[in-house]
This record gives sequence, C-alpha cells and structure tokens, in this order.
Amino acid sequence: MAARASERDNALIRICDLAGRPRGTGFLADAAGTMITSHEAVDGLARLVLHAPGDQVCLVEAGAITSLPEYGLALVATEGLSLPPLPVAPRGPAHPDRRIRLRLPHRAEGTVVGTTAVTYIATDRFHLLDEVYELALDRADLNRAAAEASGAPLIDAATGAVLAVVATALHAGHRASGFAVPLHAGSGPAPLAELLARNGATVPAYGPHLNLAGALRLTGATLRRAAESAEPPGPIGAAGAVRATDGARAADAIEERPQVAEPLREFLAARGEAAPLALGLVGDPGTGRSTELARLAAQRARGPRPAPTVLLRGAELRPGDGSVKDAVERSLRGAARAVPGAPAALAAESSPGCADAVADLARTAGRPLLVVLDAAEEMPPVLAHALADWTSATAGWLRLSRARLMVACRPELWEQIAVSLPPESARQVRIGGLTDGQAARARARLGLPADALAAADAAHPLALRLLSEVRAALPGDPGTAPTRPDIFAAHLDLMCLRIAERLAAGS
Repeated sequence: MAARASERDNALIRICDLAGRPRGTGFLADAAGTMITSHEAVDGLARLVLHAPGDQVCLVEAGAITSLPEYGLALVATEGLSLPPLPVAPRGPAHPDRRIRLRLPHRAEGTVVGTTAVTYIATDRFHLLDEVYELALDRADLNRAAAEASGAPLIDAATGAVLAVVATALHAGHRASGFAVPLHAGSGPAPLAELLARNGATVPAYGPHLNLAGALRLTGATLRRAAESAEPPGPIGAAGAVRATDGARAADAIEERPQVAEPLREFLAARGEAAPLALGLVGDPGTGRSTELARLAAQRARGPRPAPTVLLRGAELRPGDGSVKDAVERSLRGAARAVPGAPAALAAESSPGCADAVADLARTAGRPLLVVLDAAEEMPPVLAHALADWTSATAGWLRLSRARLMVACRPELWEQIAVSLPPESARQVRIGGLTDGQAARARARLGLPADALAAADAAHPLALRLLSEVRAALPGDPGTAPTRPDIFAAHLDLMCLRIAERLAAGS
C-alpha cells in the first residue's frame, strides 16, 4: 500500500498564482491533461501556474479553466504535463471502515463519517452543496491545513481510487475536521460527467471500484495468456536463447474471410431483448476456427471503442462448473495476477463476482462482454455428459448479463449445445477451406510455391501454416508435395526436436 500511495503522490500538481503563492492541489483525470481541483483553488485567478513532479511547469490562461462553483469544483485544461491520470471511483468508499488517505501536504489518513450539507462562499456569491463527505482525520484538521490541501484527491484506502476532492472553504452548522466534494457523474454538470466517463473508460480501477478500463485490462490479460499458451515452442538461438517462432506470422498470413467475419460482427452488433445470445462457429479442426476468433478478439480489443473479450478453451472448463460464468470467473482471477495495480484480493478464490461486474460494466457502456469458447470438444467428459444442464445455466447467465458467447467446435457438438438454448437465441456460422484466391494469397505470404501441397490440401489453413514452419526449419528441396498426414507428422517431429533443445539448453 505504501508503494501505491507514493505513486499517487507523484501524480499531484501544485497550483500557484502568478506571485508563486500556493493556492491548492490538483490531479489529472484523463490522457488529454484535464485536471480536477477545488473551485476555491482557482477562484478569482486570471492565470494559474502549475508545478508538477520533475520540475514541470505549466502556465494556464483563464480560458482553459471550467469553473463549477455550484459543485465546489473546477476543471483545468493543462498542456505538456507528463503525469499519469488517477482513477476516479464510480461509487462511494469501498474500505470496510470507510478509511481514506490524502496529502495536506503531509500524508494523512482518516475516515468518511457520512455526508452533510455545507455552504461554499466564493468570491461572487455563496453556494449550497448537498451530500458533501464529512471527514474525521487522524491527528489532522483541515481547518488548520496549508493552502495546498485544497483540491487534494481523497483516496480510498482499499482501492486507491479517488473518491472526492478536498475543499477547505466549506462551512457546516457543526464542527468537523474536514470536508470533501464527491466526484459523481450522475448528478454533475455535462463537462464533469464527460470527463468522468473518459476516466472510467481509460484509467483502470479495480476491486469494488472496478471500472470499464479495469475490466478491459483484465479481459485483455486473458487474451494474452491464451495467445502465449497457444504459441508453439520456438527454436534455440545463440547462447541458448529461445527465438520467436513463425507461428504468429503464419497465422496472420491467413487473411480475414468476409463470409465468416461479417456474420460474427453482425451477431455482436445486435442489441435489445431479441438479440441472440450464442453463436456456433462450426467446422472441422484446422479450418481456421481459432484464427478467426482470435482475430475478432484482437479487433475488439484494439478498436476505437475497445470491448471486453474473454478467450477460453474447452480444456479450461472444470467438471464442477455450473455454467460458462464459472470459467470466466477463474480466467479473470488468473488474469488479475498479471495485471499491474490489480489488488491481490481480486485473484483470490474467495473473491467471486468479477464476471458479473465486468459484464455489467460492458453492458452499461454499450460494449457487451464476449466470451469465446474455443475447442469446446476439449471440455471434461463429466461436463460433456451434463452438457444440457450446463448450456441451460449458461443461457440464463447470458440473458441476465447480456453477455454474448461464441463457441468454436465441430458441427455435431454445436447441435447438442444449440438444442438446449432458448429458441431464436442461437446462430450458426460454418467455416471450411479457403477459396482459391485466399489460398493463393496465403501461400504467397507464407513463401510457399503453388505446388507445395497436394491439390486436396492446397486450401487447408492449418496444413498451409504447419508446412510453412516445417520448410522454414528445414530449408532445401522438399521433393514431392507432402500429404496432410505427412505435414502433421513432420510438424510433430519438429516440435519434439525443439522441446528436446529446450530441455538440453536448460540442463
């Protein structure tokens, strides 16, 4: 916790007037450099001088200040400050005892004891503020604090997210050790609501204050873990280092197939109660099911409006799973261990609810959570025997959460799954071999001559990819065009050789 507190301290901005007198503190809330502070810190000033860690200085003109005196806040458009934005909590204190931290400018701790109505006296008039946090500080009193305390972010001790902005010019009908103005998008003015929406979508917060940006980080980590686990072992380079394989390059050589990609996007674009819940991408192994779904997941993660996607394999399901939600929960907890800033409690088995929270955030943002179940045939036999119950429970969770499910499997397995789904809630897309043009372009990208494969296998995506890896590892004249079994056997031998090289290098 001390390290996280230090990171927050290094993100604070000192506000001064032109004479260098301190007026308050602020913090950035988005990547565009928008600073949040108290209104009293900027009230009556035509220009501001901002001082940030690393001897950074910014001069702000009056036109860059959005005053919100009726809310006790101000927004300032800064330029040239290299500071990380702080996450703003989407709701009230998450700490069980409502504990908080702040800078006065020394570090202080305390408790949010409740909310109260206060009066704020600005230079022009007074304003009545409702629902302001009343603070009980440990061995500190904002009534005697330095000017820098005004505008300081009030940090939740459990999540590290900003709950409110300290204000020292507030007056109540009773004595208190301090007050802070909560940052709520729902009841705030448009400029503040838009800023908090950008903050929630781009600055990750976790735990009880999980926001859309945090959900995207967690689901993005599941995609990276899936990609790493699917990557075949590469050859050994100089000094025993493992070189990157050509697997990713070979997979990218298979271009997007409109006849497959467009129905997938149409499925995700559907909205409303009548929108389908599940889609089966059916085809034989090696036809590119995994490639198409991985490409779709990557496109959702990289788009202008990134959308959360969790990528699972059938082997990740467990015999005791009641629905796909259980596997999503495990995947997100595992991802939390690899996400910087995510609390350790989020990865604990005793911390359920992450799947529902992510799905709820995605639904609210209009970017439904997509769960991709690849190679569904790999599910445990016990679960396969209870497939009808598992599918029905999965449909119930999808309907409540408005998440979507895509399943890649053989046609016969999808028939068993679809029959247990509600009518009109399932879609099916078939995938087969490449067209002649797609196969020719794939061979060109992979460096394969037109006659590299037998005619029966010339449009098979997996055969093309594996043959390119084998030929890259074994240059020279391959002789006659190999059959598909020959290619699979040669690639298996190649993988065994690379594993043996790794073991030898490790010993």
